[in-house]
Amino acid sequence: MISFLSQILVPTAVASVTAVFLMGFTNMVRGGSSQLSQNLMQLRIFLQFIAIIITMATVWVMGGQE
Repeated sequence: MISFLSQILVPTAVASVTAVFLMGFTNMVRGGSSQLSQNLMQLRIFLQFIAIIITMATVWVMGGQE
């Protein structure tokens, strides 16, 4: 379980936040729809929240394995 959390789930969560950020930033730089940029940034905030929860759960599980 620790291996799954630390080697698969945490990097996937961070990658998804980064991907959504880059999509929103690219849309903004290109002068795309401001509504799309707003929606992507709101999605980024939600994904950051989920990534923090996953990271904290991983730290908690790893701390209990001593």
